[in-house]
Amino acid sequence: MQIQVTARHCEIGTDVRVFAQQRLEKLARYDGEIREVRLIVTQERKLHTAEITLRAHQQDVIITESHADARAAIELATDRLEERVRRGKEKRVLEPRRNARGNGLPPPEPMDDMAGAADDES
Repeated sequence: MQIQVTARHCEIGTDVRVFAQQRLEKLARYDGEIREVRLIVTQERKLHTAEITLRAHQQDVIITESHADARAAIELATDRLEERVRRGKEKRVLEPRRNARGNGLPPPEPMDDMAGAADDES
């Protein structure tokens, strides 16, 4: 998994970069198919915006969060992204299990040949 951290119109310290890398690396435990994660931190006036783009399973997931502090914006965005990736994993794991159960239908009742023969004799 490749992680890219970019700052636009602002400077972010190495401690914030390391924090972001550590948070984004935790996503690998939910999905091993994550290929690339991009974090772009921008600043407009006093507001920092963190935009995270995740590429996995031929899809892009984009999460955007804003806060006055860059670290807080990254924290909010990674929390939302982690929740989304976790829900996606649950869907992928539980879907085949649901289909194997027969979509909640009860199993067919066994046919008893003796009971049918007894009814015919009466």
